[in-house]
Amino acid sequence: MLLLPRRRFLLGTSLWAAATALGCRSASAPAVSSVSRRSVTKVLKGMPTKDGAGVQLARVIGQPSLRNLDPFLMLDRFHSDEPGAYIRGFPDHPHRGFETVTVMLDGRMRHKDSRGNQGLITGGGSQWMTAGRGIVHSEMPEQDRGLMSGYQLWVNLPAKEKMCPQYYQDLAPTAIAESVLPTGAGRVRVISGDINGLLGPVRTRPTQPIVATAFLEDDRVFEVDTPTEHTAFVFVGSGQLDVGPENAEKLIEMGQIAVLGPGEKIRLRARMRSDILIAAGKPLREPIAQRGPFVMNTDAEIEQAWADYRAGVLDKG
Repeated sequence: MLLLPRRRFLLGTSLWAAATALGCRSASAPAVSSVSRRSVTKVLKGMPTKDGAGVQLARVIGQPSLRNLDPFLMLDRFHSDEPGAYIRGFPDHPHRGFETVTVMLDGRMRHKDSRGNQGLITGGGSQWMTAGRGIVHSEMPEQDRGLMSGYQLWVNLPAKEKMCPQYYQDLAPTAIAESVLPTGAGRVRVISGDINGLLGPVRTRPTQPIVATAFLEDDRVFEVDTPTEHTAFVFVGSGQLDVGPENAEKLIEMGQIAVLGPGEKIRLRARMRSDILIAAGKPLREPIAQRGPFVMNTDAEIEQAWADYRAGVLDKG
């Protein structure tokens, strides 16, 4: 973890308190400007399902009640200490037109693809894969006992970049930007984007995504700065917390997603020890044609993707 991002993080989260204190001491101090905090617009629980070779998971985004959340196309939560729930993994399957984000909290996942790339995602690490014009890959657990826990998030690509070259960022646990909260009430780990000055290692992406996990230990408020027009959500992996402006909070419990309205900040207050996923991204506002592992803008492009896959040229270009 770099010292400069940490200092910026601590400064950002303490700025409001400092300004308030100054306001009490001097009538001539500048007034604190009004800040909009995001309200919860929808609360949903993940839908139990199976994917890959029978892996048991909860589909959060991508279920009938929340088909997508532009620019987010899918969110799966996997969590089990029963090997039968995950050990057969996700054998070879194709993708085109979007990015997959794997967030490993516990366990190990080996990935290989049709272009000869391979790597191991370990607990606390992450992978950001740009499928672009196409890839055929597998994601297989490398253990037969113990806990396997994490998320997979699909992020859309704009039409002009759907056929871009494939690209991987495999991020070891030590590569993720991490900081203890200034109150000592938990910690935050940033994979992508900027949370209050703490910068994630993922390269600049078209949707300007913020993706982070946080562990909150008590009821002290934690706020996250966000671009006002970004789509945003919070998913509770364990525990429970209040989300939203003061006096208009909504309780979000384990296994639920809080879809948020527009605003400059996400306000969070844990009621007990809670592990959460925070995400925000710039909506593309483009047509979405999605069929299985392909996400394009038109049905004709989906048909072409299937034709390229059958012909063995999906990843060629």
